[in-house]
Amino acid sequence: MAEHLDSGKRAEELACQWLESKGYEFLEKNFRYKHAEIDLIMKHQGLLIFVEVKFRSGTGFGFAEEFVDYGKKKLIIKAADAYIHQIDWHQDIRFDIVGVYKDRHGNINFRHFEDAFY
Repeated sequence: MAEHLDSGKRAEELACQWLESKGYEFLEKNFRYKHAEIDLIMKHQGLLIFVEVKFRSGTGFGFAEEFVDYGKKKLIIKAADAYIHQIDWHQDIRFDIVGVYKDRHGNINFRHFEDAFY
């Protein structure tokens, strides 16, 4: 597997663990619908939360939220609609972005953007 894919999958695992430590309940990882994929699906305080995880080794090229463009958001929303229908969800939802950052010393930090788009 390519190194960037390995780091992306590892970032998803770390983000999931970090969110769980904050009281989020893990439901599903890498939910696919046609050409769309949702990295993490979590529940928290009665909300169904669709999480896009972005890994960055530093911020020289920008922050995580800057790399979720209109097309990506549209795909995530389409997949979320399919998931909502599949599980027959009738409560509120939210779309979040979690940035996983590795500094030059190898330390991992997180930035959580709640209600990042819709």
